[in-house]
Amino acid sequence: MKLLTLNCHSWQEENQLEKIKYIASVIKEKQYDIIALQEVSQLIKSKVVYDNIKEDNFALLINQELKNIGVNDYKFIWDISHIGYDVYEEGLCIMTKLPIKEFKSFFVSKSEDINYWKTRKIVKLKSSYNDKDINIYSCHLGWYLDEEESFTHQFDTLAKDIDTNGYSFIMGDFNNSATVINEGYEYILKKGFYDTYNLALKKDNGITVKGKIAGWDKNKKDLRLDIIFSNKKIEVLSSNVIFNSKNKNIVSDHFGVEIELKI
Repeated sequence: MKLLTLNCHSWQEENQLEKIKYIASVIKEKQYDIIALQEVSQLIKSKVVYDNIKEDNFALLINQELKNIGVNDYKFIWDISHIGYDVYEEGLCIMTKLPIKEFKSFFVSKSEDINYWKTRKIVKLKSSYNDKDINIYSCHLGWYLDEEESFTHQFDTLAKDIDTNGYSFIMGDFNNSATVINEGYEYILKKGFYDTYNLALKKDNGITVKGKIAGWDKNKKDLRLDIIFSNKKIEVLSSNVIFNSKNKNIVSDHFGVEIELKI
């Protein structure tokens, strides 16, 4: 099974339409089973196409481009997390070729006001693979030292939803560097979750952010913020950073992470 996670930084990038086409072409090439996307935005004022999806929804445009290049087997779910940059409905998405049995979204932040930029929501999809139940969570969580919206509260709220019996993959931008001790990354591991990067038989350096980006304005270090966690110790064949100029072109201020595993 192949998984991808990417913080898209959507509609904040130069040449955005070209990058949408490029992302779609890579998805076609790689044939991921599950894709978790964060910072998937649409303009507040845009026209509704169906449900809560508007015509410029970033995931919708990726999906449309996939169809344009002959890939028709991906479906996606999306929900808003909060208003971004005053004009966007910023949310999370899961795109998949697998059957969608159930999906939902839920708040993990103390705030449930979508007008507050620190409000955080999770998008969850239940599917199956090789006759095994699979739960996927697309996550964009807050910072460990944030006094208003603590990371620990958000992750604890998320963890309460995770079924320990089936396979669960918690994917996304955790806003906590894996190289910093005694903060959010170690908190997740101590809760019993496994970093698939650590389990991988083959891997690169794992770095998904270089230097200053939105939310990390003073950063000068290489960071591993984008991670795929599992609730079980599984066989991970490989873990690679993608969209980092070495493995495909850069499309966002975050690089993505792709893994291949056996379950």
